[in-house]
Amino acid sequence: MVPALFSLSLSCLGLWASGLILVLGFVKLIRLLIRRQFLVKAMDSFPGPPAHWLFGHSLEVQQTENLDKILSWTRQFPYAHPLWFGPFLGFLNIYEPDYAKAVYSRGDPKASDVYDYFLKWIGKGLLVLNGPKWFQHRKLLTPGFHYDVLKPYVKVFAESTCAMLDKWEEKARELKSFDISPDVGLMTLDTLMKCTFGKGHNGLSHRDNTYYLAVRDLTLLMQQRLETFHHHNDFIYWLTPRGRRFLRACRVAHDHTDQVIRERKAALQDEKEQEKIQNWRHIDFLDILLGARDESGIKLSDADLRAEVDTFMFEGHDTTTSSISWFLYCMALNPEHQDRCREEVREILGDRDSLQWDDLGKMTYLTMCIKESLRLYPPVPQVYRQLSQPVSFVDGRSLPAGSLISLHIYALHRNSAVWPDPEVFDPLRFSPENSTGRHPFAFMPFSAGPRNCIGQQFAMNEVKVATALCLHRFEFSLDPLRPPIQVLQLVLRSKNGIHLHLKPLGPGSGK
Repeated sequence: MVPALFSLSLSCLGLWASGLILVLGFVKLIRLLIRRQFLVKAMDSFPGPPAHWLFGHSLEVQQTENLDKILSWTRQFPYAHPLWFGPFLGFLNIYEPDYAKAVYSRGDPKASDVYDYFLKWIGKGLLVLNGPKWFQHRKLLTPGFHYDVLKPYVKVFAESTCAMLDKWEEKARELKSFDISPDVGLMTLDTLMKCTFGKGHNGLSHRDNTYYLAVRDLTLLMQQRLETFHHHNDFIYWLTPRGRRFLRACRVAHDHTDQVIRERKAALQDEKEQEKIQNWRHIDFLDILLGARDESGIKLSDADLRAEVDTFMFEGHDTTTSSISWFLYCMALNPEHQDRCREEVREILGDRDSLQWDDLGKMTYLTMCIKESLRLYPPVPQVYRQLSQPVSFVDGRSLPAGSLISLHIYALHRNSAVWPDPEVFDPLRFSPENSTGRHPFAFMPFSAGPRNCIGQQFAMNEVKVATALCLHRFEFSLDPLRPPIQVLQLVLRSKNGIHLHLKPLGPGSGK
């Protein structure tokens, strides 16, 4: 009798649990439908392309990997249009400077529907923080990007780049052309390890290499997740092989960062150890974070320290890889500009083979070419916000608080109403005389407004050093059999890599 009652109780409990799950699922569905209605009504005055009832515009965007569909929509619908990722997630997609200014000159928070995917890895760092805590972190981290801190990094950038170029010397002898992107990615990750953790004096340890590989894994898995519609749900994603692999890589990254922070804190307590460290290395990003204090003398917590380190490693890796790779593609596509940049670099270097801090300000033509490359191939092609208050646009239309905004930087930079002949590579667009009077929100490779990229000067310096040394050592030309296929992901990349012919140049070759 007792076992029967026990079995009956379990059956009732199971039915009750199943009923509760159904009710909770129904409640969530109702909330999603209400939210969808809100977003549809908010964007009612903005016409746009028809959306699939289930996938929205996702399939069309994924199927046109060369981004022609996005650009055709921007020509068809001036200023902005609705963009749906599935049935419940809809953004107003904007690509016009005045529209960008209306939103990005304010401090609206990042759209959690997109950026919450990052939390498991990078935690609540600058990328995802909002409100007073974001302001506090921004203020504490700003000294870490002062030019006095950035100066010694030039040597780090040069060392890592030269190691990559030595590898390219061997590849160029064996291969007609090869994909430069993986090597550029390894180089940028190497510089970040050195600039963040002060690594590189005695080479990377096994633990550092494990972390190195985990970061590479995490960036790849993050990209793959954003592309996969049914992996947007956390519960489903963590059950998949990719989700479990992501969690394992997170543990490796977090364990490494935590241990480095503990060791550095202990070293800073020891005056002799501190003096020894200062004798062989520059101040790194971790030093800045550990010494940061607000007005009340309060330091960042260990969780905040780890979040900012992991954020810096994430944001500083793929973006600079994309910038450098696409720049070298632009140089291969435009040999006359490549020659002129190389002449400028060789004139600056003279008999030297290494770059110095003061050299960066002399690279005027190279800088114009870098900016034009960033215009055509912005490393972060799309960013997202959620309005904390209503916004009115120049044409009289408006959106209520709570609406979602997608700034399509790629489309903004190719908007023919803003940039004449937008597909043409013309670095003179960024000459002083041609830049005067340009709308401040027409060129946004590092976003703009109060939430612009805090590390943009760090990134520009690295791109300058790397590209200058690349042009000094090699002549780049296209592989016509393997043109790159642009893919609109979190970072702009090529689906099939960036394959170039590399011709080594001897010193004084004049090329």
